[in-house]
Amino acid sequence: MIKEILDQARGDMRKMEEDFKKQLSKFRTGRASVSILDGILIDYYGVPTPINQLATLGVPEANLIIIQPWDSKIINDVDKAIRAANLNINPVSDGKVIKLPIPPLDQQRRLDIIKTLKKYTEERKTHVRNVRRDYRDTIKAMKEEKEISEDDEKRAHDELQKIIDAINERIDSIVKEKEKHIMED
Repeated sequence: MIKEILDQARGDMRKMEEDFKKQLSKFRTGRASVSILDGILIDYYGVPTPINQLATLGVPEANLIIIQPWDSKIINDVDKAIRAANLNINPVSDGKVIKLPIPPLDQQRRLDIIKTLKKYTEERKTHVRNVRRDYRDTIKAMKEEKEISEDDEKRAHDELQKIIDAINERIDSIVKEKEKHIMED
């Protein structure tokens, strides 16, 4: 029973790490990347649809993203959705293609991005602590109901802490790598 709970905790932490990596891809590093458009939904005939399902996305240059909607009628909707996403990028449309010029990052903007990154990271670590608390409570309840012994409870808590420490180390290394990319020219 404890093994199943710890396996579930490991699985939850892996999912959390993958989600964390996905969310970090949205933090700009000064290079154009279509991943900053992930999560932007366009109202396509009443259905919120991801932008990558409605258009061809490309990066022809290091500081430019091209969006070519398959249906030219939605170009204004795509433009509005990008502006509403607060990416700090102004789309330029010629009626057929939307160009997103990625401005170079100045030092102050880089520091602001890192500050936001650290805040997001701390929120994620708080979430990890809350998950740990939930699993600890589950283990404690098992001990109180005499399903496991006190020694088993202690071992389970120790193993759970190892899982949490490992995810926190991975989060820290991912963030350091991202900070390095942000500070590069």
